[in-house]
Amino acid sequence: MSKPAVHSFFVGRALAEGLYEQIENLLSGGLSDLGKFDAEQRERLREFAAEVMRRAQEEEMSRGIATSGTVDGTAPAGSVDLQEIIDDLRAEIAELRSELQLYRNRA
Repeated sequence: MSKPAVHSFFVGRALAEGLYEQIENLLSGGLSDLGKFDAEQRERLREFAAEVMRRAQEEEMSRGIATSGTVDGTAPAGSVDLQEIIDDLRAEIAELRSELQLYRNRA
């Protein structure tokens, strides 16, 4: 073989190895970015779902509707003591009875 042919072979081989490394880096970087994007999207979706559930629970509490838990069966983050809710309801009933008695006495 002549020297230019051998030189061309090694240049071609080095070029192929270089291209292979570049493609490998590009592919692994792309897959890494895709994995990171997927993880970020999942986290955003989880945070969004948690925010929706928090807002729903706040709305229920503001309307006086007690919740026993979340959709997945776990206790809500800011859950109110059940006994406290019962005591508040009993106090409201007693107040309403008192007002009703005053109304009946006036009539």
